[in-house]
Amino acid sequence: METLQTFRARTRATPTWAWPLAALLIAYGIVPFVHSAYVFDAILLPFLALALAGVGLNLLTGYAGQLSLGSAAFMAVGTFAAYNFQLRVEGLPLWGSIILAGASAALFGVVFGLPSLRLRGFYLAVSTLAAQFFVQWALTKFSWFTNDSASGVIDAPPLTAFGLNFDSAAGRYVFALTIVAVLTALAWRLVGTQTGHHFIAVRDHELAARVIGVPVLRTKLLAFAVSSFVIGVAGVLWAFVYLRTVEPAGFNLDRSFQILFIVIIGGLATIRGAFLGAALIVAFPLLLSRVGTALFGHWFDSGVLDMSQRIVLGLLIVFFLIAEPDGLAALWSRWFSRVRSRLAPRAA
Repeated sequence: METLQTFRARTRATPTWAWPLAALLIAYGIVPFVHSAYVFDAILLPFLALALAGVGLNLLTGYAGQLSLGSAAFMAVGTFAAYNFQLRVEGLPLWGSIILAGASAALFGVVFGLPSLRLRGFYLAVSTLAAQFFVQWALTKFSWFTNDSASGVIDAPPLTAFGLNFDSAAGRYVFALTIVAVLTALAWRLVGTQTGHHFIAVRDHELAARVIGVPVLRTKLLAFAVSSFVIGVAGVLWAFVYLRTVEPAGFNLDRSFQILFIVIIGGLATIRGAFLGAALIVAFPLLLSRVGTALFGHWFDSGVLDMSQRIVLGLLIVFFLIAEPDGLAALWSRWFSRVRSRLAPRAA
């Protein structure tokens, strides 16, 4: 029988990658075989795309302290860049289009991150709205981006990579899961490097960071580039894997706020928080819709029920801002610590 001290030492020694690895084993080994196509299309695919976008925004806002309201614009740049690379570069594989799309979004993010060299906080957030409005205007004004489509709607290319076809519901899920897992692992690795420490130093005290030798200007632009790359790839997943078709209006300001809410609810400066926030943002409205239809569907029409869902979700966001500013990630950590402390006496 192990002692309490031995148990605590063992739990503290548990690798930080143990829980993500267990989640990946379940996600790859069980989920594709037990869920229906509805669960993939309505829950898992939007969850993965939005979680990846949340990871990207958290790198910029949570770790580097640069507030942005233009996430949907970077998603749109990634989506339409991938579409045009796939359409116009003969023989380019899909994975190559996705990488180039992320690079295009990163370049775009650096351009619109230049105001961060002079602006901070609310003023920087307002300046990033320029990216949002500019992208929507450009995609609507110049039909070349949509291959001269009269409606402005583009259709996703076939999901084939490395000789495999991923067009089925389970295949699209595995395709998205792989991309999300790889980019999330790279983001997690980045925040533990010196670059990640520079992000945090700039966020906590820019002047002090400059005094100790942190290249502040380069760090800010790098944060915008990395964040935009991840969000751009998330846009590709949203359009190519989840919706299978998209129009410029699909990446409006509401989408930017949705990603921002994911980061706030999940918790700033935590990779785990992006997934917890995305899970709540995706699953909670579906739950509200089912409950609202079952209880009040006979008295209210769908418009009233939809507005009620938005009100409840807004109140939930306010609750987290007041009661738990650190978000779901902090609640998860406290719950896990409580469970571990209760298990400790049993192991003694």
